[in-house]
Amino acid sequence: MTNIRHDRRTLLVTGGAFLVTAASGLLVPAKAKGLAPTPSMRGGANNYRPGAPLVNRIGGGGFWMTGTVRRAGDGAPLEGQRIQIWAHTTEGHERDPHSHGATLTDASGIFRLEMPQIVPAFGQPHGHLAYDSGQFQTVFLRPVMRSARDKSLEAHFILQPA
Repeated sequence: MTNIRHDRRTLLVTGGAFLVTAASGLLVPAKAKGLAPTPSMRGGANNYRPGAPLVNRIGGGGFWMTGTVRRAGDGAPLEGQRIQIWAHTTEGHERDPHSHGATLTDASGIFRLEMPQIVPAFGQPHGHLAYDSGQFQTVFLRPVMRSARDKSLEAHFILQPA
């Protein structure tokens, strides 16, 4: 049987060690420290249109742009965040106003918007996405598809408070 001493000195040493550890931030879960903010991608802001309208769908649809939005640090899903989406599609160039639209994230931080099939521009089939609502730092993404025949594309945002 193990004999554990619970004297005043042991209690003070243990309590002091706990306070030093807590003050240093070492008690924060590893997951919270591992979620760094998403950096903007080069070319992500090309043909960006501030204030693009919230829409249910861009054009005739047939292609899905999906993703998630989370807060840097703790990874909490962010509800009601506005994500603007645009691309070069079968129905227009990425600079055309009708090729732009925005959607909001749900309670799980998920967004999803249907749009026309993305086609290659400058040799690459790619989409553009932006978080630009102001509560967090603006992020522009430009994910590239593996194939022009793909019917969906995912992009994920980890946002840093502004």
